[in-house]
Amino acid sequence: MPLDPELASLLAFLDAAGAPPMWQQTPAEARAGFRALSVDLRDPALLPAMAQVEDATVPGPAGDLPVRIYRPTQAAGAGGGLPTVAFFHGGGWVIGDLDTHDLACRTIARDTEAVVVSVDYRLAPEHPYPAAVEDALAAATWISDHLAELGGNDLLGVAGDSAGGNLAAVVAQELRERVRAQLLIYPATDVPGDYPSRTENAEGFFLDVASMTWFMQQYVPADADLLAPRLSPLYGDLTGVAPAVVVVAELDPLRDEGKAYAEALEAAGVSVTLRSYDSLIHGFIDMGRHSRAAQAAITETCALFRALLHP
Repeated sequence: MPLDPELASLLAFLDAAGAPPMWQQTPAEARAGFRALSVDLRDPALLPAMAQVEDATVPGPAGDLPVRIYRPTQAAGAGGGLPTVAFFHGGGWVIGDLDTHDLACRTIARDTEAVVVSVDYRLAPEHPYPAAVEDALAAATWISDHLAELGGNDLLGVAGDSAGGNLAAVVAQELRERVRAQLLIYPATDVPGDYPSRTENAEGFFLDVASMTWFMQQYVPADADLLAPRLSPLYGDLTGVAPAVVVVAELDPLRDEGKAYAEALEAAGVSVTLRSYDSLIHGFIDMGRHSRAAQAAITETCALFRALLHP
């Protein structure tokens, strides 16, 4: 299907701004540009209200990790407690932070009736692979050990978009005895993979293959094993991991590896729901204010994840 017209207008607006492509920027410039798009252009009055939003830290392998805890308004009357979700933001392991994904975390907390703990893991190139993975695992382990004071019940889920979906998938594999639900939003699952979507959607749809290569250059050391499950979770042991919702966008270079991961989960006997959203692009989880089609996809995505969190 053709690109959603409302997203086409958004991309035209971004093109008119005249910023150089991400792969021509420094990491600092790319981070600033991403914050300008996701934070500065956002109307704070439209953010979903929470009962409480708390900034805190949790122990990490290289010191304390900043986290942001979102407690939805439902928490006030949840006598049996709520599930807790560890959320890992996208941005190619190079850009993104707690603020850039504030809207996504608030939306997930509200629409799934869960406490969301957003993790500010270390970024490359200052902290290359496996720093982000180690931080994600440490944070998820701490969250799992403190469910009673976070959500109040014993269900832990993980969620993330893009690079964050990669981290969520890794955490679900390595902490399979703890994680009971996973939401993977256009996840990166196969770093060296060769898929039609990487050719079909190589440029022109927000995330391009040149930027993906730039991200890899920042994050992945030259001597890294590209098939290691901590880097490419598609090659991990998926037996017994948590039920999953996997969502992909039709016009996204990462589309096919997200589908491949869903198929691998199913082949391993894992309950999985795959949704592929026609006419949408990478990043749509933060584009509901620009596109009715994106908002409809966000609403359905949260409803599917809610069903896993409230069995």
